[in-house]
Amino acid sequence: MTMNSELDPQVRQVLDLLDQQRAPPTYGASVETARDQFDELFSMLDPQPVGDVQNLTIPGPKRPIPIRVYAPEDGPDDAPGVFVTFHGGGWVLGDLDTHDPFCRAVTNAADCLVISVDYRRAPEHPFPAAVEDCYTAVEWAGEYAGDLGGDPERLAVGGDSAGGNLAAAVTLLARDRGGPDLCHQSLIYPAVNSVVGEEFDSYEENGAGYLLEHESMEWYDERYIQDDLDARNEYAAPLLARDLSGLPPATVITAGFDPLRDEGIAYVDRLEDAGVAVEHEHFPEMIHAFVSMLDVVDRAHDGIETVADGLRDAFDAQAR
Repeated sequence: MTMNSELDPQVRQVLDLLDQQRAPPTYGASVETARDQFDELFSMLDPQPVGDVQNLTIPGPKRPIPIRVYAPEDGPDDAPGVFVTFHGGGWVLGDLDTHDPFCRAVTNAADCLVISVDYRRAPEHPFPAAVEDCYTAVEWAGEYAGDLGGDPERLAVGGDSAGGNLAAAVTLLARDRGGPDLCHQSLIYPAVNSVVGEEFDSYEENGAGYLLEHESMEWYDERYIQDDLDARNEYAAPLLARDLSGLPPATVITAGFDPLRDEGIAYVDRLEDAGVAVEHEHFPEMIHAFVSMLDVVDRAHDGIETVADGLRDAFDAQAR
């Protein structure tokens, strides 16, 4: 699938700046160096003020799970809906701090309670550790969000890239295990495919020069999936799931210059074929991770609004 478009000029400036820094690509770096580079990239952002921020820990499958809870300054009169979000970073990079600006922006735009989850990362903790932590955090939110001022009856999940993968996996687990009743899923350029899945055109078209490199995706996969059988597990790669019916309505964001573009679009098609309501917003001139570039790329705010619109609609529908 070829999609002709022009790269956004602000995105081009970001890419040029990164080129000038001459940092090694992720696939050529150690885990520690890659994490440092990722942290430095997101430390340039200026976070928005919100009503309240709390750092907490909750019980996890193997260790306590750190979470960060954001409350809007002027939220709705009733208890707001709850959005549990999982950060991107290839299951290896990223943490509560790298995605703090994103969480704050969604808190304000959607007038909701946001819970950011610091799940265990690979390679120290390969699949399924991250999935188990994220599902545990959603179960916890369904039970205790009311104590934080939120409405546990209006519970949504989401994330970007690897976080989108985890959010999609959590919806499958919640359905299969009879877990929390989720009203929405927000998938931002989700990594839903597997190394044993279809080889999409966007891997070749956008696999170099647009921030996320195809070789870096392979580097992430090798650290996250350390058992060949896991590469075929639908909770590791939701696009491989045989049945996507019974999942919550979805907002899916894809970007034109993203190697993950086509698998995100394929997941939209699979959801729709399964009868799941989907709002798909494609940004043809954008790259992977653009929604997090709030201070430097204007269309990042449109991405935030897309997420917020989906959450507001879902929360309103659940309240009726």
